[in-house]
Amino acid sequence: MYIQKVMKNIDLKLTSVKVVKGLYSNFRKDCLDTEFTLQKLVNRALYLYENDEQFKSMIHEMETLKEEHNNKTL
Repeated sequence: MYIQKVMKNIDLKLTSVKVVKGLYSNFRKDCLDTEFTLQKLVNRALYLYENDEQFKSMIHEMETLKEEHNNKTL
């Protein structure tokens, strides 16, 4: 209940992103029994990216991902 009250006061930006199907499918399967959502993951990752230099470096140094179907570099 407290989280819902806090969320009402947060200015949200609606956006759309393309994600790798396989990664998203695995994420959804992992989160079926919990209330963890992609929105929570993205908001937490954005927070860490802006506030944790080690996390930011880890993201920048990560090897590129390739989508299996199209062999696109992400």
